[in-house]
Amino acid sequence: MDFFGNEILNYIGGSIRWFFGTIYSKLMKKEKFSYHEYLYGKEKINNDYNKLEHEFANKVIAFIFFFFLVLLFTFF
Repeated sequence: MDFFGNEILNYIGGSIRWFFGTIYSKLMKKEKFSYHEYLYGKEKINNDYNKLEHEFANKVIAFIFFFFLVLLFTFF
C-alpha cells in the first residue's frame, strides 16, 4: 500500500492537475508550470511543507477521480 499510496496516486493526481492546469494557462494566457512542479512543487521553495502540500493535493484529486470512475461503472 505504501507504493500505491505515495507514488501511483501522486502521479495520477499530478497528471490530472497538469492536464487541466495546462489548458487553463493557455486559455487565460498565464504562466505554465512544468509537470515536475505539479508533482513536487516549485524547486525555488526548498522545504518539506511545499512538497507535502502538492502530494496531498495530488492524492485527493486521484481519490476523487477513482470515486467518479467507480460511480461511472456502477451506474452505467
